[in-house]
Amino acid sequence: MNLVKNNLVKNNFKNVYFAWGCFWCLQWIFEVQKWVKEVIVWYLWWLKEDASYEKVSTWKTEHREGIKVTYDSEVISYKDLVELFWMQIDPTDEWWQFVDRWPQYTTAIYYNDDEEKFIALKSKSDLEASWKFNKKIATKIINFTTFFPAEDYHQWYYKKSPIRYDMYSKWSGREDYIFENWRDYKFWNNKNSKKELKEKLTSIQYKVVVEWWTESSFDNEYWDEHREWIYIDIIDWTPLFSSTDKFDSMTWWPSFTKPVDKHILSEEVDNSMYTTRTEVKHNDHHLWHVFDDGPEDKWWLRYCINSASLKFIPKEELEEKWYWKYLKLFKNST
Repeated sequence: MNLVKNNLVKNNFKNVYFAWGCFWCLQWIFEVQKWVKEVIVWYLWWLKEDASYEKVSTWKTEHREGIKVTYDSEVISYKDLVELFWMQIDPTDEWWQFVDRWPQYTTAIYYNDDEEKFIALKSKSDLEASWKFNKKIATKIINFTTFFPAEDYHQWYYKKSPIRYDMYSKWSGREDYIFENWRDYKFWNNKNSKKELKEKLTSIQYKVVVEWWTESSFDNEYWDEHREWIYIDIIDWTPLFSSTDKFDSMTWWPSFTKPVDKHILSEEVDNSMYTTRTEVKHNDHHLWHVFDDGPEDKWWLRYCINSASLKFIPKEELEEKWYWKYLKLFKNST
């Protein structure tokens, strides 16, 4: 039985709509999550008037730039999606977002029914009551009416133009703002305490992921693994690497030329062991290092990763375990 079609029949999939400034700049944060079926950038307005970038960019229309997220409501809640949305914007700015200084960049949460309206309004009220910001929360809560899909060249811009995307994310101030305001809040980490992680992980997994140990070469689970699968974070199950990018680096640790999406990883300088290296993490989970001695035709990158920080999902189980979108990584998949 096709799981995706079966769930569509059961109507588990729902849509949620957000306007958050430049619509393609953070499409990836929802796109990479396994419970999301699709993320499309759109133009929003309350009137049924067609939209295009040429019209919207004149600043004379009342459209906002936003996204439509199609998600599995049995896996994630509308409330959690709203919570994630708050962490991608400056909710105190009434007229624009960061360097995007025009009306179409104002933020809003769109609701489909009274239940979603209540959740969105309460979430906004809770954020104001938290005193996290010293200003009033300006993001609008609006009844959803009409949405127009943006042009193809706007869709998945972070994949089509990764260099320009990265430059914009940093230059606009959005990246620094998010880090400054939300660095202590790891949405997908579920705030596991060390005690909880010790109960959840094996001894070696805990030492590697939490205490930043390193496994021995040869003596690790995936260094010589050649089956087709994806490798996910051992704690929160976020897809990190694919066997299509795995190669034999002669180091006897799992090595990859790239992650499935570089935006879900973070890097920092590691000056231990009397040398300078680049540490690789996901949600503060220790993975290991990235080096510049990988294959020449793959930009010289070698992500050398501890097996203990990973869990694998075989290709034939991707659909069953809610990772069907990653089937496209394998050329021979049907």
